[in-house]
Amino acid sequence: MSSAAIFKADNGDVYVDKKRHMWLVSLLIPALAIAGPLLYMETRSDIFLWMFIAFWYLVFPVIDFLMGEDSSNPPESVVPLLEADPYYRYITMLHVPIVIATFIFCGWFVANYDLSVSGYIATALIAGYVGGHGLNIGHELGHKKNRVDQWLAKIVLAPAAYGHFFIEHNRGHHKQVATPEDPASSKMGENIYSFGLRELPNAIVRAARIEKERLEKDGKSAWSIENEFLQTISMTLGCYIAMAVWLGPVVIPFLILCALWSMWQLTSANYVEHYGLLRQKLPSGRYERPQPHHSWNSNHVFSNWALFHLQRHSDHHANATRSYQSLRHFENLPSFPNGYFGMFPIAYIPWLWFKVMDKRLLDVTDGDLSRINILPEKREALIAKYGLVDKSAENHIPEAA
Repeated sequence: MSSAAIFKADNGDVYVDKKRHMWLVSLLIPALAIAGPLLYMETRSDIFLWMFIAFWYLVFPVIDFLMGEDSSNPPESVVPLLEADPYYRYITMLHVPIVIATFIFCGWFVANYDLSVSGYIATALIAGYVGGHGLNIGHELGHKKNRVDQWLAKIVLAPAAYGHFFIEHNRGHHKQVATPEDPASSKMGENIYSFGLRELPNAIVRAARIEKERLEKDGKSAWSIENEFLQTISMTLGCYIAMAVWLGPVVIPFLILCALWSMWQLTSANYVEHYGLLRQKLPSGRYERPQPHHSWNSNHVFSNWALFHLQRHSDHHANATRSYQSLRHFENLPSFPNGYFGMFPIAYIPWLWFKVMDKRLLDVTDGDLSRINILPEKREALIAKYGLVDKSAENHIPEAA
C-alpha cells in the first residue's frame, strides 16, 4: 500500500499522498551545498562557492512564486496511517548522516584548498546553511517520543552548536509561544537584528534553566550525566575539537562562522514565524492555548517540500506531536506572500519587512491592540501610526479555552 502512496481508513476514506516522493526535494539543500566546492575543485572559481547563497535567496523564492500554493489536507481518518508509515520517518533520519557528512566535507575542503578570503567565508556560510537545515531536521525528530529519534536530533544539532534547541524549543518556546515572555517570538516593531540579540542568549539561558529544574525535581544534580543541556554542549565541543585536531587551526574560524550562520537561520525562522501575534490572557492569568492563528503560515509548495512542512507552522504549534506529512492547512490564517526562502531576505531589510508585514498583522488582528505582541518602546508610536485600539472587552475568552 505504502509504495503506491494510497491510504485507506477503516471508515472507507481513501487518500492518495501526491507529495510522498516530493519530500526528497529536501535533499536538494545538501546536494547544492556539496556542488559548490566540487565545482570549485574543477574551476578554482569562487563564483561556484557563492552559488548556493544565490539559489537560497534568489532562485528558491522565484520557484515558490511560480509553483504557487497547496492547501490540500489528508482526511483526519487517514492521519493515523500516515503517522504509522515508516517511510516519512526514514527520510528525516536519512538527513542526519548527510548533514554530518556535508559539514565534515566543507571543513576538509577549507583545510585542503588554498581559498581566498571570499571563498573561505562562502564555504563557511554553505556549511552554516546546512547546519540550519540540520536544525530543521532536529526540530522534526526532536518532537518525537522515540528515544532513537531524540538522540538523532541531538546529533544533527551538534554541528550548528545549537543542541540546546532540543530542550529550549520543546519545553520553552512551545509553552510560551506568542507571548511577551517568549524570547523566540518576535514583537511588532522589533527588527530581526534586535530580536536576534534578545533571542540567542535567552535561548541558552532558558534551556539551562529548564534542565536544571527538571533534574532538581527528580532529586538529581544539575551536573548529572543526565543533563541534556550538558550532553549537547559536550557533543558540539567533541565535534569541533576533533575537527580542529584532524584538520588543524585553519578550521577554527570556519567552525565559528558556520555555527553563527546556522544559528542565524534559526533566528530568521523564529523571527518570521510569530511576528506580532499574541495569545490572550484568561481570567486566571494564564494564556489561552496556542491556536493556529498564533503562527504565520505558508502553503508555498517548493519550500514546504524542502523544509518538511515547517511552514505549516500553525498546525505544528496547535498539535506539536504531528509529523510533517500530516500537518494541515486552515482557512483564514495569518499567511505569508512567499515561503521562508523569500521571507528571510525581506526580514533582513527592516523597513521593507515592516511595510510588508505590519499591514498583514493589522488585517489578521483587526487592529486590536490586545491581540498584538508589541515592542514596549514602540508601543505609543505604533498606536499613533496605525490607530490601534484595545478591544479586549469585546473579545472575552472564557476560561475553558
